[in-house]
Amino acid sequence: MRQMMIVLLEFYPSWLALPREQRREHAEVLQQIINKYRSSITVRFFDAEALPGKDYTDFVVCETEDLKQYHYMWEEIRDSETYTKGYMKIKDVIMGLENAFQSYEKEALQMSSE
Repeated sequence: MRQMMIVLLEFYPSWLALPREQRREHAEVLQQIINKYRSSITVRFFDAEALPGKDYTDFVVCETEDLKQYHYMWEEIRDSETYTKGYMKIKDVIMGLENAFQSYEKEALQMSSE
């Protein structure tokens, strides 16, 4: 079953205080981690700080059928300097299952898809 996670992030002023070149280096490390999991996770990044948003500055939309690989990716991200040096924090994760009720009806209740 396909799962979607919306990961709410907050990048702190310490991140913005870094020269842009240094931010790009950190971003490249994060992108390399994400690329390792590209075969099982789709990742999209959104900037949100200039738009309405209560406790986050950015969010990431992840889609996968392999929750273990998703977890491993975030463990690696949390081990990165961007996270460990306090430039960003995961504020919340919103998770859902795509068409879960339809899967339940089909598999558990043996209902047709009509």
